[in-house]
This record gives sequence, structure tokens and C-alpha cells, in this order.
Amino acid sequence: MNTQEINQEKAEAFAERMLGVVNEASVALMTSVGHRTGLFDAMAGLAPSTSAQIASAAGRNERYVREWLGAMVTGGIVEYDPENGTYRLPAEHAVWLTRAATPDNLAVTAQWIPLLGSVEDEIVEAFTKGGGVPYSAYPRFHQVMAEESAQTVVAALNGSILPLVDGLVGRLESGIDALDVGSGSGRAVNFVAGVYPNSRYDISEEGVSRARAEAEKQGLTNASFEVRDAAALGESERYDLITTFDVIHDQARPAAVLAGIAAALRPGGVYLMQDIAGSSHVEKNLEHPLGPFTYTISTMHCMTVSLAQGGAGLGAMWGEEKAREMLADAGFGTVEVRQLPHDFINNYYIVRKS
Repeated sequence: MNTQEINQEKAEAFAERMLGVVNEASVALMTSVGHRTGLFDAMAGLAPSTSAQIASAAGRNERYVREWLGAMVTGGIVEYDPENGTYRLPAEHAVWLTRAATPDNLAVTAQWIPLLGSVEDEIVEAFTKGGGVPYSAYPRFHQVMAEESAQTVVAALNGSILPLVDGLVGRLESGIDALDVGSGSGRAVNFVAGVYPNSRYDISEEGVSRARAEAEKQGLTNASFEVRDAAALGESERYDLITTFDVIHDQARPAAVLAGIAAALRPGGVYLMQDIAGSSHVEKNLEHPLGPFTYTISTMHCMTVSLAQGGAGLGAMWGEEKAREMLADAGFGTVEVRQLPHDFINNYYIVRKS
């Protein structure tokens, strides 16, 4: 390429931006470390402290803590007083980075960066050979997803999500049959089962064991979990409510899953589907607040786990247009799309057969 054709100012601005990308990616990785080690939680309860004091409070190795603090200071997350050699996590930052901040803890979301990075070699190979990377390649997936769901789903179920459907809370209080497909670690099901009477089925072998253990711990007798093929539910008009939370776009056979859900709903029943907010057309996602993140998590997880099963590979950014099309093809008649202030990354589809 002839360098005289390059707009030098534009080129330099892009180089500066890419340096910023590398720095911010590093901050994201260290934010995940800070969350998993409990360092943010420890610092939130401390006055300005030395690295040794912070390490002691968190029960961690001082040398590692000191180097991590270097990343946090230069990344603008932690403040440093060179005269006293002390570090401080501002309260304005702690309200977005600690477990006490749930459901606003963004450090939980930062965990996706190292998790996705752990399968980069396999993804690069798939770019050449096709196919996908299976769920088994993501050993921490269920743990991170459970933490994320605890913030976006479980914390908001009673106050925000279930009330989206007119009259649903009252019906749940009276007693209905409900099904959650793809429940992960079962936190949403166990929460609902603790408040309302009926909840059944889960479609994740690893998740089922965790869900059952939690249900047993809580003494719940109205929640049951089964390992089943979500694309072959084989139920007919059995449930009054069916839910999926960030599930459909990962499926190998999403069309079959939706058709099975439609068949399993009783007349007058409702399907509540939470899925990634966005358009099916990339040019309409240019202003999406998490556009790069959602396309990345789709490439590195959602799309590839479906392709690994010989599936459709919908991906996280299948979009509202495609979702509406597939819901209609599955036999649903009415679709209402809502959003909630606490969860700008997802749409909530309120779906009925007629």
C-alpha cells in the first residue's frame, strides 16, 4: 500500500485507540482477578492501606497483591498515595465492583474475558476447520453464568421480571405448572419454587446436579430437575408458564426447542423468553452499548457451542428480527418485547400462541 494514500492523522488516532484497547483488556482481566480473589471486597472495607495490609485482609499473597495493585492504579481503578504507600478503592468504584454491590457488580461480567480467552486456540482452529468448541471446554462456564444470572435474573424475578406478564404473580401464588428450559445451576427455578408452588425440568447435566443440591439445601419439594433434550421435550399442553433465560441462541436446534415449547404450553399459557437485545443486522448494532462484547461472546461461546453439536450456530446476536420470525414459525401468535432498566443487555419476550 502507498503510504501517501494514508490519512496519517486517522492512522495515528487508530493506533492510539488500539493501545487503549490493550490497556482496557488488561484492566478487564485484572478486574476478574480482583473479583475472584475477593480483593475488591476487602478493599471496600478498608481505610487507605498498604499492599501488605490489603493482602492480609483478603488472605492473599502480598507480592501478587502488590503487582495487581499496580495494574489497578495505572488503570484508574484504585487510588495510590505515594507519600504513605497506601492504596484506596474509592466508594464510587466499589459500588460497581464488590459483591455487596449486587446486582450492579460489573466485576462479575469481567470474568467472561479470561473465560473466553481460555479457548482461543480452539476457536482459532475452528476458523480453519469449521465445527465448534464444546461446552466441556469451558470448566468455569456454569459458575460464571450462575453469578451473572444471580444479578440479571434472580435478583429481579419477583420485583421486575415476573410482573412483566399481567396477572402472572397472582396465578403463581394460586398455583400453576411452570417449566424453565435450560436452567443452568437452577437458581431462578429454586428462587421461584421457594415463593411459588410449581416448577419443573432442567436441561443441563452439570447444572442439574447443582440445582438439585441447592433445592435439597433449601428443603424445596415443588421443584424438580431432569436432564432432557431441549429440542425433544415431547410435552403437550402441560404448562401454564414456560421460561428461558439466555438459552435459545445457544441451542443446536433452536427451532425445535421453540416448537416444543409452543406445544407444551396450555391454552392461555405464556412463554417468557429473555435473550440478548440487539438487531439481526450488524449495521443496526453500531450504537449497541455492548456490541463488541456480545459479538465476541457469541464467537467465543454461544455460536461455537451450537456448531460443536452440528447445530444452527445462531449466536448471541441473532437479533429481535430473527427471534420474532422463529417464534412465529414455532406457532406463536403474539409477541411483545419489553426491556428492564437493570438489564439493558437483554430483551424480554412475552409470547403467547394466540
